[in-house]
Formats: sequence, structure tokens, C-alpha cells
Amino acid sequence: MRNVVRVALILVTILLAPVHAGVAAATPNWGVMEILGRSVSPGETVRMPFLLGTSFVGNFLDTLVVVVRGVRPGPTLCITGGIHGDEINGVEIAHRIYSGVSARQLAGTLLVVPAVNVHGFRTGSRYLADRRDLNRSFPGSATGSHADLIANALFTELRQHCEALLDLHTGSNSRTNLPQIRTDLSNPRALELAKAFGVGVVLDGKGPAGNLRRAALDAGIPAVLFEAGEPLRFDETDIQAGVMGVRNVMAFLGMLPGSPVAVPASRVIRRTTWVRATGAGGIFLSDRKPGESVRAGETLGTVTDPITETTEVVRAPRDGLLIGMAVPQVVLTGYALFHIGN
Repeated sequence: MRNVVRVALILVTILLAPVHAGVAAATPNWGVMEILGRSVSPGETVRMPFLLGTSFVGNFLDTLVVVVRGVRPGPTLCITGGIHGDEINGVEIAHRIYSGVSARQLAGTLLVVPAVNVHGFRTGSRYLADRRDLNRSFPGSATGSHADLIANALFTELRQHCEALLDLHTGSNSRTNLPQIRTDLSNPRALELAKAFGVGVVLDGKGPAGNLRRAALDAGIPAVLFEAGEPLRFDETDIQAGVMGVRNVMAFLGMLPGSPVAVPASRVIRRTTWVRATGAGGIFLSDRKPGESVRAGETLGTVTDPITETTEVVRAPRDGLLIGMAVPQVVLTGYALFHIGN
């Protein structure tokens, strides 16, 4: 119930937030930005709806777009959250970034879509209304499915305006993730963003076909995905880590004054393994936490069949870092329980 109230309050804040105009003088020749039929002048923050069109399908992309146009020249950084509607940490991270940045202090432009899958965000669903995963639909199509139309409309704007992209996520399907960055480490510009974010753990990977970061990387836009926490739950520690990381990237790009917050060197993970339930299923319990180091053969948790009273002891198949895991719940055979990287 508290999460439902929190989501409602964020929606009210987003939809009713006023437009603020900066007062500082802009750098000469740093001009107006045209986006979604609106003009955004240097020193302005503009909040506008992203409508796919005045149609039944178009209303499913009636989400917020925030553009903060700095008074000095600089790059355009794009931030997306809520592509999976139940991954609400990312929505709050995006909200804190655009609400906490003044156009009068900014170099460049911040373009934020805090709740891309606004239908899923409102209903607590990972998927779109047609049950498709939006993050398997990019770059989309102007003549495809409902998901293709939304992906195409969003990606057309991102490809036109973005010089770097941060996509904010959490774990999926009752799993929680250690704060981590995912990107193609063979891309030098994306690797720079990943290290600048500063969460300490970087996983190698472009992502599956249809993933936003993969589509952006293929289009020449350095893009990273931030994962932290679990779905349908606001976690303050993970939110703060995300906000710090985004602001670190902005400082690295020269968009904010000062230097990024000092962080430990990133641990690069190039290989990961999922540990799954192999017995009949049942009640999964564990006292392990993401971020712990594990050794091959160590007990990670148990799955107990409440009918037969048999217990499966889940053990680590190899040494590594626990980068994600299922929360205690009822599971079936084959369910992914632990994600180990090294």
C-alpha cells in the first residue's frame, strides 16, 4: 500500500510540476532546441507530454518529457526510466535528477523521460498493455505492434538529440540486484560513462536484441544501463546510489561544475552464471545479500517442498561476486535464484 501511495504522489508531482524559466544570460550562439514541437531556450526547463498521437494507441505514450536547457554549450544527456513499469527506483532517480538541476548552472542539455512505460508504471506492471516487453522492441517500427510504435516514437527522438544515454532499471520478477552498470566494454565512449558513473561494478554486454542500450550503441550513441534493487519497491540506498552516479556522469561530461565524487575503481565482470532451482520447487529462503563474495560449494540458500518435506540445498557452482538474487518466495523448478559474476 505504501508503494502505491508513493507512486501516486510521484505521478501527481510529475504531472503538476510547473515550468521554470532560468534568468541567467545564455552564452552567445547557444540557441533554441526544438523537440516534440516545442522550443526550449537556453536557461529554460520545460515539462511536456510525449504523445504518440491523438488516438487510442497514442494515449499509451502520454508520458512526461523534461528538457533542461543549460545557459552554456555542452552535450545532450538523455535519461530514461520505467521502460519496465514495475522498476520504480529508476523513475524516482530520474525525478530527483531533473528536479534538482538548475538550468542556470547547467552546460548542455538534460533530456529526461522518467516513466517511459507510463501504463506499466501506473498499474505496477513490467509490461505494456499488450503484454509485450518494451525493452525487446527497440528501435521499433512505425508500422508494427503497439510496442513497436512506442519504441519507434521514443527512439526517433533519442537518436535525433542524444549524445549519451543512461537507462535506469532494477532487478526483475521478484529479484534484487547489486547496483551495477551494464554496457559494451569494447565501446570506449560507453566504457568511460560506465566508469564515471562510479557504482563499482561494471558488467560487459550490449544486451539482447531489442534492448534500448543495444539499439543506442548500434546507432553510435554511448549508452549504459544502471540496475539496482528490486521491482515494485523504493529503496533509498539504491536511489541515492543512482542519483550520485548520474550526477557523476554529468560532472564527467562537463555539464555540472566540480568533479565527480571520488569512487573506488570499477570491478569489471565479463562472465556471469545463473544458479537455478533444480528440485521440485517450493519455499525459497536465503540469508545471503547482493555484493557478497561466494566460494564454490558454499550454501547460498534452500528450497523446501512443503508437501514432501524434502529440501534442496542451493550451492555456489564457482567463486564469484553475488550481483543479484531472488528474494524469499515460492519458486518452481528452473527459477533463477542467484546471479554470480567474476
